[in-house]
Amino acid sequence: MDEPKSPPQRSHGRKTMRPTLVPRDLMEDAPELASVWKAQVITLLPEAFPGVLGLSLTGRALKDGLWQLETVPLRQFGEGKHRNVDDTPAGGGAGMVLRPDIMADTIDHARVRIAPMAPLIYLSPRGRPLTQKLAQQLAAGPGVTLICGRFEGLDQRVIDHYDIIEVSLGDFVLTGGEIAAQAMIDAIVRLLPGVLGNEASTEEESFSDGLLEHSQYTRPAIWRGMEIPPVLMSGHHGEIAKWRRAQSEDLTRDRRPDLWEAHQARRKTD
Repeated sequence: MDEPKSPPQRSHGRKTMRPTLVPRDLMEDAPELASVWKAQVITLLPEAFPGVLGLSLTGRALKDGLWQLETVPLRQFGEGKHRNVDDTPAGGGAGMVLRPDIMADTIDHARVRIAPMAPLIYLSPRGRPLTQKLAQQLAAGPGVTLICGRFEGLDQRVIDHYDIIEVSLGDFVLTGGEIAAQAMIDAIVRLLPGVLGNEASTEEESFSDGLLEHSQYTRPAIWRGMEIPPVLMSGHHGEIAKWRRAQSEDLTRDRRPDLWEAHQARRKTD
């Protein structure tokens, strides 16, 4: 006697969808999308991407096509059997320098795949600081091509020839530009429409108006003997706004006198 057939599974005949453990799959075979903000990354470590950008809100937005990410492996344009991309510094010194001819070939290949108005940025400790204002400017554009430095840096002639903008994450040195590139892309992508889902959150956070953000609280109302400031529980929105503004000003004055001076200067000219 034949055994009874088991009922067909609900997914029978359909493509099974399951979460991936490899965020890089978000970048594989992705179609080119018109009018979508795009980040190109020239790097010796393409396997480092998307990294944290493939997770949480940025990863969801990448999957949903709200932005695109493309790596351009520098090594594929290298020279010789070992695909060399660097050489010793002219004038002597420690370390190696990325060669201008190799980098130029890589840049020329990359730039035809992105909008002409997208800026070319080199992540460098000697660059201008990455600020919220710069992130907002870049988010308003078509995208960006980022160059991740390695070794002792990039031949200056390439920077001059392509009018490359140098941007720094801060007054410290990393082993390469990949971490800085991911931080910069994250700062930009979260400003793109639809990524956060709450446009007001980007208007009230630190640096949005030149000040640090006020302190935040949530339930429980009393935790380890410490209460939420009563004004936040009052329901009086005008008083809450005044309290938050005062908090922002006090924090900025105390922790970032440079920002406070710039804020005061802007108020005098307004």
